[in-house]
Amino acid sequence: VQLQASGGGLVQAGGSLRLSCAASGRTFNLCMGWFRQAPGKEREFVAVISPSGGSTKYVDSVKGRFTISRDNAKNTVYLQMNSLRPEDTAVYYCAADRTIIGLRTSPGEYDYWGQGTLVTVSS
Repeated sequence: VQLQASGGGLVQAGGSLRLSCAASGRTFNLCMGWFRQAPGKEREFVAVISPSGGSTKYVDSVKGRFTISRDNAKNTVYLQMNSLRPEDTAVYYCAADRTIIGLRTSPGEYDYWGQGTLVTVSS
C-alpha cells in the first residue's frame, strides 16, 4: 500500500482546507488515520476512521472542527479542516493500520505512511 497526501497550503486563521489521501492498493479493510507534526514536536494523532467509515475518533483539540471521511470506491481518505487555528500548523500525514483491533492513535501502530502535506495557518 502506498499513500499520497495532498491538499495542504497556506490559509488564514478561521479558514478551511480539505486534505486528501489517495492509496494505491486495497485499503477498504484498513483503519486510516491522520497525524500531524509541528516543528520541534513529536508526531501526534489527529483522527482515525474505521474500514467502513462508520466509526471515527479525534484528538480533543480538533473535535467539532475537523471531519475525517473515506470513499472506499476511490481508495481515498479525506480530512476536512474548518475553523483553522495557527496551532494547527504542521505537516499532516495519512497512515494505514493493518491490524483490525480498533481505532488506534499511536503512530507506532500504523504500518503505511504517506509523505506528508504542509498546512500553514497564519494569524
